[in-house]
Amino acid sequence: MGISVFTRGAALLVPVMVCLSSPAPQLAQAQPMALQQVVTYSLQNNGDLRSFREEKGIRDAGKTRAGLLPNPTLELEGETGALTGSSAENSVSIGVSQEFLLSGKREKRLTLAERELEMYRLQLADRERMLRAEVKTAFYDVILAQQRVSLAERAILLNRHLYEVAKERLAAGDIPELELNLVRVELARSEGSRISVADMLYQSRARLWALMGLPAGESPAVAGSPESVVAMNRTLVDLKRLAQENRPDLRALEAEKGRGELEIALARAEALPNLTAGVAVTRETTSLEIGGVEGRDTAYTIGVKLSIPIPVLDRNQAGIQEARARRNGTESRLAAAGRTVDREVETAYASLLNADKVLSLYRIDIIPQFEENLELTREAYRLGEVGILPLFAEQGKFFEVNDSYLAALHDRQLALTKLESAVATDLTGGVQ
Repeated sequence: MGISVFTRGAALLVPVMVCLSSPAPQLAQAQPMALQQVVTYSLQNNGDLRSFREEKGIRDAGKTRAGLLPNPTLELEGETGALTGSSAENSVSIGVSQEFLLSGKREKRLTLAERELEMYRLQLADRERMLRAEVKTAFYDVILAQQRVSLAERAILLNRHLYEVAKERLAAGDIPELELNLVRVELARSEGSRISVADMLYQSRARLWALMGLPAGESPAVAGSPESVVAMNRTLVDLKRLAQENRPDLRALEAEKGRGELEIALARAEALPNLTAGVAVTRETTSLEIGGVEGRDTAYTIGVKLSIPIPVLDRNQAGIQEARARRNGTESRLAAAGRTVDREVETAYASLLNADKVLSLYRIDIIPQFEENLELTREAYRLGEVGILPLFAEQGKFFEVNDSYLAALHDRQLALTKLESAVATDLTGGVQ
């Protein structure tokens, strides 16, 4: 083999190997959105979340309804003796009655409505927590897809340079034409891989844009580095405590339990019927015939009426029993949810620790070793000690390992996201 051809081949391969360790240039896009911007935009514009926010009006209406008093009742009554042969006798009565809530029912209903509003606010916070985790996951999926596209583009660039080297070596008679064809096939395969990962990027972006609630036609770029790893400096005990204190779903269940107590108190109060009081004015006309002479007399009376059901048969036993059953069910769900949250934190914490271990292996042992192996194989190919197939094999392993490293970074970010969602706390500081 000609030494000059090997020298030219090495000169072409050197810049390619440099590109393996440097990121591929990205298309310039105006103002790419960082993770926090994406999360903030999503919390404001996500369709499902906005719809749930509108339901606050239902709770407000419930509070208004709870504070209203019963409407007064207008009562009209008329009597005539025309059908019984006493047309001169008649009476007309007009009155107003009002129902009065006893045993503090109105105040109890207002307190219950306020607890419903508190539950709604906590449920909204929990939906925001879950959306935040979902958006972060989708964001990291997009970043992973972008990095894989960059990796595929670097593979294409390497194979193009190898193709140029192979053409020169074929022209010099150092390799058979079959070797050039193999390089051409490898180049085509790398271009096909680029198309596949680009499709994955498109799907990841579409999912993120849907979660963000972007209008049709808008497709902003996102920017983020998978290398930005935040060290975990909290213990599992601290994380469990944070979760028990901050999880809005647990707080919502506690508020629901409190609502159950209020419902029991209201049901007991409703065992005492309400009092209805009324006042009426009556005009009564009577006739009296004496000695063939008929006389009429008109009298006006004012009456007061009080009525209240006697709680003998129904003392709202069913209502009290129902309220107690709901309260007991909520207590069971709260206890189970507390245990589930602890297990969720434990699982997320273990996943994060395992992800850190995997990343450490890649950074300390795997990636440096494969970079050295690829460099040695490249040098052996330059010296004619190995053919193109071993170089392809080592190159394929190198890109496979780099893809696995990107997946490990992605898994670490997802593990952190799940842990933050499990404890409802941004572990870089601040409650979600």
